[in-house]
Amino acid sequence: MKLFTIAILAVVLAGCATNQGMSTNAAAGHTESCKVTSDQEIAALFDRWNQSLQTGDPHAVVANYAERSILLPTVSNKPRLTVAEKEDYFRHFLQDRPSGKIDFRYIELGCNSAVDAGLYTFTFARTGVVVQARYTYTYHWDGAQWLITSHHSSVMPEKQ
Repeated sequence: MKLFTIAILAVVLAGCATNQGMSTNAAAGHTESCKVTSDQEIAALFDRWNQSLQTGDPHAVVANYAERSILLPTVSNKPRLTVAEKEDYFRHFLQDRPSGKIDFRYIELGCNSAVDAGLYTFTFARTGVVVQARYTYTYHWDGAQWLITSHHSSVMPEKQ
């Protein structure tokens, strides 16, 4: 009986692995279809986020995040899980009028998910401060748009 259960499990898992590479039409029996995307589309999500910073409106920035998401920000030790916590962080962060620029990136595409990780530089217009940091954004396609599910940013550890 145990061997039979293992054999059935192996067949099911093999079927799941086979469906991962199939197109939406070929996997009609599969309940989730994968959004076709590209590195360029995912890279543009940072531009969307960065443009929302330019509005100075914390609510506009937080609109880029999924309801269930985490922000591990550059200039705060506190993880931000709720909309209110994220808006509080950005309310303070935006006071110095930040603008980001990607210096290096690595994008990984998945089924309705993507990761954009690398290095970026922030310039703060109000203070003139320039901060180099590492970042990771994970995104999920919610059926209508890409939203950030996790965002980690940390100041570069080594002085140049």
